[in-house]
Amino acid sequence: MRTWLVPLCLLAALVGCGRGDSGSRTLIQNKGSDTIVNVAQAWAEAYKAVSPNVAVAISGGGTGTGISALINGTVDIANASRRMTESEIAEARAKGHEPVEFIVGYDALAVYLHHDNPLGQLTLAQLAEIYADGGAIENWAQLGVSVPGAKDDHIVRVSRQNNSGTYAYFKEAVLGKQREYKLGSLDMHGSKDVVDLVARTPGAIGYSGLAYATPEVKPVPIARSEGETPVAPTVESARNGSYPIARPLIMYTAGQPTGAVKAYLDWILSDAGQRILRDKGYAPIRPLD
Repeated sequence: MRTWLVPLCLLAALVGCGRGDSGSRTLIQNKGSDTIVNVAQAWAEAYKAVSPNVAVAISGGGTGTGISALINGTVDIANASRRMTESEIAEARAKGHEPVEFIVGYDALAVYLHHDNPLGQLTLAQLAEIYADGGAIENWAQLGVSVPGAKDDHIVRVSRQNNSGTYAYFKEAVLGKQREYKLGSLDMHGSKDVVDLVARTPGAIGYSGLAYATPEVKPVPIARSEGETPVAPTVESARNGSYPIARPLIMYTAGQPTGAVKAYLDWILSDAGQRILRDKGYAPIRPLD
């Protein structure tokens, strides 16, 4: 036991145990949404030049993971691609933590097809028929197309694991509160994993953040209903809300932030932080020069 005492104390002194003591480094723990993790890492890296005595540790794992850590008091900031539920807020309060929400940007939750898929648009109702339990659409021929390389034109549904904020938001925005997901989808752990699988699978369809788009997949325009003009997922359509599956990107703290955490969030919301978010493919909270 004694052999570990000195190294651990030295480590605590170097890191500052999350406090901004004079002459020490402050460590901010930031965990959660895989949708936000890329821009969160970019923010953390850029912030080294802004405040050299502050280190920001980033980890993903999904919105549910970040919110659970916030409830349990093990992170300073939880990243989320959906809002906390009433039960999560109640659980946090029961443990003495009052969640405070900061909208740090907007995302167009894109629906991706394989780049060889000729389909030009979808409606929200068609998406629900593809993904929802009891939905009637099982193959591309029902949507009037044939996809090269797709066996029997079968639709391969790619989804996210159920602790993902993206999974929960898609269910709410597309399937509705009364419908569950259809069984048999391929459920991926990360946003990038969804896009990679769709890129390798001619008959696939999947949903993920716009920032994860690659040349190997095609984001399909979405119409709110039959007869309405479909809208492509873009930074601008996410910011102005014209894209039907646009959503806020959120950071939560346990109580009003102070000290280094407040300074970091203020910087993220500044033009400098918002430009980094825009460069990563997300929509800033306001127009930027």
